[in-house]
Amino acid sequence: MVQNSPRAATTAPASSPAGPQGLDRFFQISARGSSLTREVRGGLVTFFSMAYIIALNPIIIGTTADVNGNLISGLSASDGANIPLTMAMVAAATAVVAGILTILMGVVGRFPVAIAAGLGINALAAYTLAPTMAWSQVMGLIFWEGVIITILVLTKFRKAVMNAVPRSLRTGISVGIGLFIALIGLVDAGFVRKGSQMGELGIAGSIIGWPLLVFVVVLVALIIMWVKRVKGAMLIAIIGGTVFAVILEAIVRVGGSVENPKTGWRLNIPELVAGQSWLPNLELLKFWNHIDLIGAFHADFRSWAVVILTILALMLADFFDTMGTIVAIGKTGDLLDDDGNPPRTQEILLMDSVSAIAGGLFSTSSNTSYVESASGVADGARTGFANIVTGAAFLVATFITPLVNLVPSEAVAPVLVFVGFLMLQQITDIDWTDLDVAIPAFFLVTMMAFAYSITAGMGLGFLAYLIIKTVKGKAREVNPLLWVIGVLFLVYFMQGLIMSWIG
Repeated sequence: MVQNSPRAATTAPASSPAGPQGLDRFFQISARGSSLTREVRGGLVTFFSMAYIIALNPIIIGTTADVNGNLISGLSASDGANIPLTMAMVAAATAVVAGILTILMGVVGRFPVAIAAGLGINALAAYTLAPTMAWSQVMGLIFWEGVIITILVLTKFRKAVMNAVPRSLRTGISVGIGLFIALIGLVDAGFVRKGSQMGELGIAGSIIGWPLLVFVVVLVALIIMWVKRVKGAMLIAIIGGTVFAVILEAIVRVGGSVENPKTGWRLNIPELVAGQSWLPNLELLKFWNHIDLIGAFHADFRSWAVVILTILALMLADFFDTMGTIVAIGKTGDLLDDDGNPPRTQEILLMDSVSAIAGGLFSTSSNTSYVESASGVADGARTGFANIVTGAAFLVATFITPLVNLVPSEAVAPVLVFVGFLMLQQITDIDWTDLDVAIPAFFLVTMMAFAYSITAGMGLGFLAYLIIKTVKGKAREVNPLLWVIGVLFLVYFMQGLIMSWIG
């Protein structure tokens, strides 16, 4: 661990990051009980936990045609050759934007939360908005949503909302996200999947296929290393699982889920593709060719009211996903202050909001804080220096996408499942005898996983809290901001009904 000497503290300003001691002071590495080694290790774990977005974002927004039959690149979707070309553009832009924004979050927010294109929002953009307008208009809407969020941060409204949420509910948010992360890991690995009724274990209740074997072996190995207190257990598990998967694929030739739906690799196939280009296609970074800031408000898709509802849906998803994420990560790393807030909350929220703008500007969809950062925090990351490592890894990945794609989801998913366990341990901090918070916390914890949405879980939990306070005659105890948020969530949950009335 790097230590500060009294003399160094008097000869160099605290804000100067020059040299190891300067880095220590700037990022407060020693002050938060960490070290450069732990930060590097945690940063790499975070990168590997969320590197899947480089492959997944192109699949979601790079293969979907807009109302004009064009891809996000502006090329026609009818020409099959344009799809892989567009996916390469999206992959490169996704990595570059994530890398730069993650580094900026580390420097400005100095908090170990990485940033990349947000899942959920990209699906909303691809499957709900793109069929009704041009991709340039979709990105214009995302840009303006980011502007609105940024204004809310600068006016400190967003921070005020965080402070208005009772601490027990914040704990419920953290626990709920833990369950949500665990479910993401289980589903990504195919360990839990849709069955004949709802969900089932593996395939018809059995562990079948080499990829599932990789998941089980890595999970068991991670548990053993964790209870044995092996340093870097999560990173070792990911790297070891990847090597195991590469060897298996070379011998058995499992293939992907397209040709082998039940027992194939769920996302990345752990093999190098012959003839793979190593040069990134940075066309989407020429934002002036791919975004329509004015046309976003002239899209002929029902009415202005729908545009407003769409921006509201994007805003609430961004707003509350981030709020829940940073509180959960702060809780995992014991980084919250006495009021239950992360350090430099205003700066963290500002960077997250600017990231939404950048996502629209560079056609990668809204970028946001990633809950998978909790994996790096669980493995030692405590400061923004871990972000420098994660961001640098994203930038390097721009040029070595084939190597990034070697890491199958089955090797990363066990880490997500285990992080879910670590976050669920906080459930004892909720007073389950106090029904005013216990029932809302129940909805927060369960619905994030069952509805597969952080925003939906938070909305239902907040509404339950408001209803209980009202029927018990304690409405005046509720912070007025929570009533405003309650109304917004009601509109959010009713948007489908409202749109049907409009249409």
